[in-house]
Amino acid sequence: MKTVLMVAEKPSLAQSIAKILSRGSMSSHKGLNGACSVHEYTGTFDSQPVRFKMTSVCGHVMTLDFLGKYNKWDKVDPAELFSQAPTEKKEANPKLNMVKFLQVEGRGCDYIVLWLDCDKEGENICFEVLDAVLPVMNKAHSGEKTVFRARFSSITDTDICNAMARLGEPDHNEALSVDARQELDLRIGCAFTRFQTKYFQGKYGDLDSSLISFGPCQTPTLGFCVERHDKIQSFKPETYWVLQAKVNADKDKSLLLDWDRVRVFDREIAQMFLNMTKLEKEAQVEATSRKEKAKQRPLALNTVEMLRVASSALGMGPQHAMQTAERLYTQGYISYPRTETTHYPENFDLKGSLRQQANHPYWADTVKQLLTEGINRPRKGHDAGDHPPITPMRSATEDELGFTEIMPWQSVPLEESLPTCQRGDTFTVGEVKMLEKQTSPPDYLTEAELITLMEKHGIGTDASIPVHINNICQRNYVTVESGRRLKPTNLGIVLVHGYYKIDAELVLPTIRSAVEKQLNLIAQGKADYRQVLGHTLDVFKRKFHYFVDSIAGMDELMEVSFSPLAATGKPLSRCGKCHRFMKYIQAKPSRLHCSHCDETYTLPQNGTIKLYKELRCPLDDFELVLWSSGSRGKSYPLCPYCYNHPPFRDMKKGMGCNECTHPTCQHSLSMLGIGQCIECESGILVLDPTSGPKWKVACNKCNVVAHCFENAHRVRVSADTCNTCEAALLDVDFNKAKSPLPGDETQHTGCVFCDPVFQELVELKHAASCHPMHRGGPGRRQGRGRARGRRPPGKPNPRRPKDKMSALAAYFV
Repeated sequence: MKTVLMVAEKPSLAQSIAKILSRGSMSSHKGLNGACSVHEYTGTFDSQPVRFKMTSVCGHVMTLDFLGKYNKWDKVDPAELFSQAPTEKKEANPKLNMVKFLQVEGRGCDYIVLWLDCDKEGENICFEVLDAVLPVMNKAHSGEKTVFRARFSSITDTDICNAMARLGEPDHNEALSVDARQELDLRIGCAFTRFQTKYFQGKYGDLDSSLISFGPCQTPTLGFCVERHDKIQSFKPETYWVLQAKVNADKDKSLLLDWDRVRVFDREIAQMFLNMTKLEKEAQVEATSRKEKAKQRPLALNTVEMLRVASSALGMGPQHAMQTAERLYTQGYISYPRTETTHYPENFDLKGSLRQQANHPYWADTVKQLLTEGINRPRKGHDAGDHPPITPMRSATEDELGFTEIMPWQSVPLEESLPTCQRGDTFTVGEVKMLEKQTSPPDYLTEAELITLMEKHGIGTDASIPVHINNICQRNYVTVESGRRLKPTNLGIVLVHGYYKIDAELVLPTIRSAVEKQLNLIAQGKADYRQVLGHTLDVFKRKFHYFVDSIAGMDELMEVSFSPLAATGKPLSRCGKCHRFMKYIQAKPSRLHCSHCDETYTLPQNGTIKLYKELRCPLDDFELVLWSSGSRGKSYPLCPYCYNHPPFRDMKKGMGCNECTHPTCQHSLSMLGIGQCIECESGILVLDPTSGPKWKVACNKCNVVAHCFENAHRVRVSADTCNTCEAALLDVDFNKAKSPLPGDETQHTGCVFCDPVFQELVELKHAASCHPMHRGGPGRRQGRGRARGRRPPGKPNPRRPKDKMSALAAYFV
């Protein structure tokens, strides 16, 4: 029996599709990566009995990145990233082992059906899956078709079964357009970002952003926000005058009348009209008219309108709204949420969608009435040729989703009723007065207004618009104020003004809009991928060189708003070169700066930094500092110089003393390391000598923390090792009044893993956070991290047997 492998974009989607196609008669098990399940059942395919295997990926399998040294900021001129730096596809999430997982499931399969989301990104993921799976599938007979593409817009029985019955092929041109966008954004974004981050963080200490980023879409998005800010700042209010008259309709009711002229900007003219009006005692009706207000039916919902409504009416940011819509889609509540179309096709089953709502507790009566009396066709919108508009596919109650009442913002507001009158009727004038007012500036852009501008100018796609807005918020370029209004920060304003000063096209939407049009031509098969890529990179490379040569123009603006490094921060630790105090700059990214040597040293982020007992590094005489993520988290000392300039070949930039392989330093891994981490393959559990009396042992790679020996006077790593697992023994000394040791003992030496006395005194935890420089993972096996060929006597053996490792892991779990 032949096997058909089917791959969806998300695990929940795979399960839903498999349930529909198998009619519930399937078996399921977890895949080797632990994140994706495999659902199996039997059926027919191409008129023959087959075994189906439905599984999924978790979004993109691969991501584009630079090779080798080109990933290191300090070793490469950013200008080289435009053309000289080679790129490669790497696994998007190495921990998932997605390529290996797909190959294991695809080995020996005869056919593959791709159920990836039906947009350009989905087409791109199709080919990522094929690259992994095709080499291990059974070889096809000559001319036999083995690769199929399912296209669907909702997770309903009808749509999924129809998609299975009308399988097509993946679209290579659409996938290429995504490849082009990825490469353009990588090369352009990294080149500008690296240059301006290094340049400005090397000069200013209070930028309060860990990355001074540039993005071909992100920067024009910020530009819209700053453009509105500039209009507000340059606005000059003008004084104007308004006449207001009050007339008595009857004994108990009065009416305020609007001035037909609206307003005047000359006080004397307004005064003249006031004087004329004050003489009148009665007001006469000149004419009457009656109007009915009606709200036009809304267009069918597409992605951009959904994001606008979510922001303006529900107070949800675009990123949050998109994530929520994707969950609703995978759970079968709505159709595919990424679409540009606002027009239902003529054959769309509107009644079928309505029937799904016929038993809803709130609007069931309205739905039944529509089904009985017939429905009007929706307004004709725009057909983009992708997916139908976003449509409810399943009834949902507040108990299921927590939604508020449906669309109250769409109703026509009630107006004050006017008395019945006709021409010639008179009313007594009660009061006439002149009001002085001022014109007001526009308000800051709302997210909804920004989304509209991005759509109008072709900045980003319906899927990427939320990402770009989220980025300018995360990078501290704008803050979200009340009403979801986006107010630019000083940094955001200075950056945009600097781009305008050097090269306005870097921030204006025109050039990115033109690039998007070229990418769409690739997707349609009307433009050559390589030509578009080469031409666009050449344009931005020229702009980059001009930007670098003209950076002084932006720097002049920075000087006005931000403080130089030498004038920022507080003295903390001594420099090993000049022995003067270096200043600790707490604003992101936190770092140390020696104004005498004009040197800056990066530090681990997302924690606190303080001086470490005024102790010095034996290699360079720099005073050590202590990084901590909190009382229940990790902490370790580090030398600022070694952290930035690794002293040993087996060390990398960003390693603290808990990873240092110095053979004799009292703070190093060699002296404080205990044994291999019980969760990650590359980490070592290291005693935290600063943690007493609440002692901790923490992995120097991942976020595993073991709390142990509370109230002990002293904990020391012994030179002896455990006979069972070869981990270093610990010497522990307790206070006699608080000793948990049996028989009134206060001292004990044993293995933290194997000793039955110590097992009761150890509690495994996960640290609250782990700073970004911890890059250990399953793919980098590093033994103990000792200096090569120098394992100190009695220290743990990096080649500890696997069965011992398993036993220790089981103990901790």
